[in-house]
Amino acid sequence: MSNRFRLPRVWAQRFEEEHLSLPTLLLRAGLPLNFFHQEKIYATTAELFALWRAVGEMSSDPGIGLRMGSEPRFERYHPTSVAAICSRSFRDALQRIARFKQLACPQEIRVCTAAGEASVEYLHLDAVEEQPDVLVDMSLSWILFIGRRGTDNQISPLRLELKRPARNRELLEGHFGCPIRFAAGRDALVFRDTDLDKPFVTHNDDLLAAIGAHLESELQSRNTRLSLEEQVKRTLKRTLAGKRPTLEDVALSLGMSTRTLQRRLTGVGGTFKQLVEDTRRELAHHYLKHSPVELNEAAFLLGFQDANGSSTFSVE
Repeated sequence: MSNRFRLPRVWAQRFEEEHLSLPTLLLRAGLPLNFFHQEKIYATTAELFALWRAVGEMSSDPGIGLRMGSEPRFERYHPTSVAAICSRSFRDALQRIARFKQLACPQEIRVCTAAGEASVEYLHLDAVEEQPDVLVDMSLSWILFIGRRGTDNQISPLRLELKRPARNRELLEGHFGCPIRFAAGRDALVFRDTDLDKPFVTHNDDLLAAIGAHLESELQSRNTRLSLEEQVKRTLKRTLAGKRPTLEDVALSLGMSTRTLQRRLTGVGGTFKQLVEDTRRELAHHYLKHSPVELNEAAFLLGFQDANGSSTFSVE
């Protein structure tokens, strides 16, 4: 289950509203016809990409991903969206999204701040191919929607960076309200760092506590299905950027004492040092294959050095 994540059932309804035939869509994606009829819908990264690639191929509307990322009907929100909307600020919302979005999609959401800017991007560490454009559009549109909804439209991005070649510029600039840099090294939405601290007019402590408790419980349940080594490596992938991870930090994140984590690792024949090296190797392979980063940036992301004036939070 380490690369299988639960998908929202409402997607099927949204696809039908966009006049996409579900049987044809699933056949084109190579998925079983009962895919959306399961009690709980799980998919791998490859299956997620295949589904959204089929959406892009079947729809004649280049704005379909943008619309699906800006769902105005509250009753259709995933609990992660509710928690984000009820947060105290845009920064608080992004941190919650980074923690809980992994329950809905096989994604890492990384937020990096540097030189007065804050960038938000989605990474799929298990991916062997690029994200479909329509999935990128939906994901980044959703991030902007959360920021605008929470601040009563008081947030505007500085720019949108896209790996794809230039196309549909007018449509995208009209939706995101900012210039676009095509043929970029990443798919990211960039804000002013100060925008992240804007308070949310939709902040609701009581609802946030209830939804947060539910999401934490589901996250804990999901983690118990992983081996100890997988749990440690997932934690390391969240915390490597910009610092050297410690056994104490990982134990705290996993809700156990340092001594307990050390004892349990010894019991399964593993070591913390080896898990750190294995995690770095996996991340390095991903960055080299899917993200053309500079050497010093790669070293920062792998925890070998600090980057002046920058910080990162993410969840894998």
